[in-house]
Amino acid sequence: MKKTLLSGVKPTGRPHIGNYFGAMKQFVDLAQSGEYDCYFFLADYHALNFIQDAEEMRRNSIDLALDYMAIGLDPAKVTLFKQSDISAHTELSCIFDAIVTMPYLMRAHAYKDAEAKNKEINVGTFNYPVLMAADILLYDTDVVPVGSDQKQHVEYARDIALKFNHIFKTELFKLPEPLILESVATVPGVDGRKMSKSYSNTIPLFASREEITKAVMGIVTDSGGPEAGGIPANVYAIHKLFRTEAELKALYDANKGKYKALKEALIEDIDAFVKPMRERRAELAKNEEAVIKVLAEGAKKADAKASKKLLEAKKAVGVL
Repeated sequence: MKKTLLSGVKPTGRPHIGNYFGAMKQFVDLAQSGEYDCYFFLADYHALNFIQDAEEMRRNSIDLALDYMAIGLDPAKVTLFKQSDISAHTELSCIFDAIVTMPYLMRAHAYKDAEAKNKEINVGTFNYPVLMAADILLYDTDVVPVGSDQKQHVEYARDIALKFNHIFKTELFKLPEPLILESVATVPGVDGRKMSKSYSNTIPLFASREEITKAVMGIVTDSGGPEAGGIPANVYAIHKLFRTEAELKALYDANKGKYKALKEALIEDIDAFVKPMRERRAELAKNEEAVIKVLAEGAKKADAKASKKLLEAKKAVGVL
């Protein structure tokens, strides 16, 4: 039997090429491998900690579904759904709340980061590991694809499953394993820092030719590239995502010091790579009702599995 793979993505805005090469592409590769029964959900309840505008949330959710379908997630082969469409997520989280302690949750990275920034922390942020554990454990998940810095998410789910199973003398919840995504070099933004929406230094994944041109021409240049041979480091680092080292060596050797020419070559390569996905997304966006139908059908399949597991959990704790 195939193993079950699950991943949730928050609908918090437009993806960029760093998101694609860091995770999205690998999700598609895993789904196409044929090794896994894949569940991908739009984590809108998690996003509620950041987005508190109803129309923005609705728009972002549809956009994220479009994004994933455009890059190659096939709804005929994976289960794509919204977290909020499956009430079992929040109900199981409520059950877990009764066995999880506050000191334990205070060790979560997100909580510690918010605390370090002197933020007024809402309960959703504090409690998000519990909801995330429910997200994972409802589906008898075998593997959760994460970056190496996100292993704690899966560790919380494992700990909560173990504690529940011990307290209620059951083997109800399977212990998931992290599937560490094949790492890529940190994708730099146009200013040289890590590409991030919070830095406003991104190249959008589905950018138009004009947007790509504006972003690439704005890349901060220096001559600290490979072996400090007069190669613009930031331009080169992004270019490595689209061409082999051998191809780049020939191109950059032939254009030493010609930063404008190298940026123009990068524009051509990004646009050639993005264009098919951009066009597919535009075509899908013409029929948003079909996207909504995909999410509804995915929710129906996910709910059948999640509701069964929730029923077993309620019996285990004695509320049924």
